[in-house]
Amino acid sequence: MKILHNKNICCRHCNYETKFKFVDLGNSPPSNEYLTEKCLDMPEIYYPLQVFVCSNCWLVQTKDFSSGSELFKEDYAYLSSTSSSWLEHCKKYVKEIVNTLNLSSSSFVVELASNDGYLLNYFKDCKVPCLGIEPTEGTAKIAQRNGIETLIKFFGYETAKNVKKSHNKADLIIGNNVYAHVPDINDFTKGIKTLLKDNGTVTLEFPSLLSLINQNQFDTIYHEHFSYLSLTSVQNIFKTHGLKVWKIENLSTHGGSLRVYGCHEEASIGIDNSVQDQLNKEMDAGLQKIDSYENFQQSCKKIKISFLEFLLEAKKANKKVIGYGAAAKGSTLLNYSGVKDDLIEYVCDGAEFKQNKYMPGSHIPIKHPSALQADNPDYIVIFPWNIADEISSLLKDKINEGTKLVTFIPELKIW
Repeated sequence: MKILHNKNICCRHCNYETKFKFVDLGNSPPSNEYLTEKCLDMPEIYYPLQVFVCSNCWLVQTKDFSSGSELFKEDYAYLSSTSSSWLEHCKKYVKEIVNTLNLSSSSFVVELASNDGYLLNYFKDCKVPCLGIEPTEGTAKIAQRNGIETLIKFFGYETAKNVKKSHNKADLIIGNNVYAHVPDINDFTKGIKTLLKDNGTVTLEFPSLLSLINQNQFDTIYHEHFSYLSLTSVQNIFKTHGLKVWKIENLSTHGGSLRVYGCHEEASIGIDNSVQDQLNKEMDAGLQKIDSYENFQQSCKKIKISFLEFLLEAKKANKKVIGYGAAAKGSTLLNYSGVKDDLIEYVCDGAEFKQNKYMPGSHIPIKHPSALQADNPDYIVIFPWNIADEISSLLKDKINEGTKLVTFIPELKIW
């Protein structure tokens, strides 16, 4: 395990000394380290959760206390396919990108961090040859069982060289919600450069730093997210590795995301106006000024206080509060606020691999949604607020019985 003892850190991209702390969320265990009952009597490892800003390339990044291999293990508990709205988002993307790039049976698509193969299934349906690269064995084996060729590896320069040799260069490389998760972002980007065809395209989706700041989305900060990305920082990283951004799309996913379309710097693809539009938006918001980052810590504290005040008032009034969605967002909010199962009795989640386990740090039990059938909570806190509409539709019966739903990002909302 890599431990940094110095007060400041060096930027993971440009190696510039990074002195400016964006936010400090205290200490917490990795957000997806769900516990079995046996683990409750064992020591739990906590890491500081601190984020810094590089004033040279403007990459916002965690101070590292653990490695990627420690965080993304075989039993890493996240399956993208458990969200119906996310699956619809991916299905729409595949339809559009196949048409835009004229992909066919003679093309080759590679997805980085392909999870359980949920997205590549849509390419398979379109008869487009594809390969998934996924480091967590548990999810990769699900994809393999479903007929998706999947390489169980962390992606980087060496993996890219091997895939280029064993398969071919890719017409399209996809990275959905992975670019922020890689500890060595330079090696990862060098791998993209190596594996991409001369006139190929890479698309990367990641939560927008601008949305994170504007909407107080501090709960999207956790150890598995090594970087918090703007177009400004991504363009700097791409340029270093001989790539360019040629198009940008603003997405509603994860509370506000960017989809970056990239290619080789020397490729004949023209640059869309959307790129400069986004850069201007980030410039106007002050993302290249340290002053713009100074008030975020105070915003986090206000949400923490409102969360605790709500739970304590509910407790005093003998109101029952449970949670829905054992998401990483929930882990960050619970651990930053110091909430345990005396204030939130349990959390429901539809993902089978989380059920009958416990939230990391807070040790709140995770139950199957059917637990609600015999229960009448006064409030249900929705932790994955980005899919609150999807979850509220699942809770119609409880709402009709008088249960109120609650979210805390960007501010307290009860309905």
